[in-house]
Amino acid sequence: MTTFVDRVELHIAAGNGGHGCASVHREKFKPLGGPDGGNGGRGGDVVLTVDQSVTTLLEYHHSPHRKATNGKPGEGGNRSGKDGQDLVLPVPDGTVVLDGRGSVLADLVGHGTTYVAAEGGRGGLGNAALASARRKAPGFALLGEPGRSGDIVLELKTVADVALVGYPSAGKSSLISVLSAAKPKIADYPFTTLVPNLGVVTAGSTVYTIADVPGLIPGASQGRGLGLEFLRHVERCSVLVHVLDTATLESDRDPVSDLDVIEDELRHYGGLDDRPRIVVLNKVDVPDGEDLADMIRPDLEERGYRVFEVSAVARTGLKELSFALAGIVAEARAARPKEEATRVVIRPKAVDDTGFTVTREADGLFRVRGDKPERWVRQTDFNNDEAVGYLADRLNRLGVEEELVKAGARAGDGVAIGPEDDAVVFDWEPTMMAGAEMLGRRGEDHRFEAPRPAAQRRKDRQAERDEATREYDDFEPF
Repeated sequence: MTTFVDRVELHIAAGNGGHGCASVHREKFKPLGGPDGGNGGRGGDVVLTVDQSVTTLLEYHHSPHRKATNGKPGEGGNRSGKDGQDLVLPVPDGTVVLDGRGSVLADLVGHGTTYVAAEGGRGGLGNAALASARRKAPGFALLGEPGRSGDIVLELKTVADVALVGYPSAGKSSLISVLSAAKPKIADYPFTTLVPNLGVVTAGSTVYTIADVPGLIPGASQGRGLGLEFLRHVERCSVLVHVLDTATLESDRDPVSDLDVIEDELRHYGGLDDRPRIVVLNKVDVPDGEDLADMIRPDLEERGYRVFEVSAVARTGLKELSFALAGIVAEARAARPKEEATRVVIRPKAVDDTGFTVTREADGLFRVRGDKPERWVRQTDFNNDEAVGYLADRLNRLGVEEELVKAGARAGDGVAIGPEDDAVVFDWEPTMMAGAEMLGRRGEDHRFEAPRPAAQRRKDRQAERDEATREYDDFEPF
């Protein structure tokens, strides 16, 4: 069974916003008490956050579909809907977030680092919030905005200061087990290590992390063996350590050729040329291994490598290696730029920035793109004439009609608002009439001006009683 996963494809969906409510206050003797529809709640976000207790993406490998909760719709009595709950997904330190095309969206390093992968939809306004001096009792409310959804890829790149690279069975797992408290699986057959192992080493006042990368063989950078799956784990390291086996039993291998093969794979993978290298000649406790180490050490030093002879079994040469790695890590940390507090940059929009664009396509269709127009369209109930008229008012005030005229649009031309795969298309009329004219002057509700039958009946009955009283008073007996 798979116990370590460092790359998954995640299908996420934020919560939808709740619909606004169109309601009129009703109370005895107050048949039209005014609009009191509440707003819909906001949909929940999908948030990725770094959690140090999480070390693998295995959970998302088994359940890749994740969705936040929707916002609740508004209710009468000015009661707003409840906001949807954010979906917080813990990820390991060093997780890289990619989109479907492979572009990096976020690099999550450091405990508590968060990234909003999908934003929840806005809640729709109720008719109480839409009321104004001209539109006293709106008979409509805005719909909730759909939440963002899509596919993202999570890749785990181990956050380690030192990376151990080398052939299978070169002794990387044994070395990390004696340098730190890590307890990896150790055996005498190739590909014993199937996942990167991470350990913490203390050398004097320096504390650093060390990781071994399994499965590097010729052709690993092109996908052979397991190397390509784990080469990404060396990208964040400060120093590369070549662990060479001086007691190999294979006749066609020797430590120098092993070093050349691994270096060739790292070069093909790319991005690691600036990392300092150290060579560790392991298994010198074996007599043949010690003799071979003495023979090849001068050649390696001529190439510019610092060479250390160690034995993970006899635990010799480990102290010198540990302090040498600590020195390189300390220098790398000192050379890093100091982190500065994030500045809040305010970039006001230009005065002539309309917030939308109008373009004419080859087929003669005029397309309107912009955050506001597209959001307003998504929140409009097209089964309600007054809601459509309200949308026309908003687009007109934004300047869409004026820009369409400048672009050469004429009455009857097709206009699309939104992207090609999800757009609202209509035949444009310069007056922007969209149905609200059927209600009289736009923005008004005739229920406030229409006759009130019950009150009129009471007035009629009272008038009849008054007339009868006058007739009785005017009556003179014979």
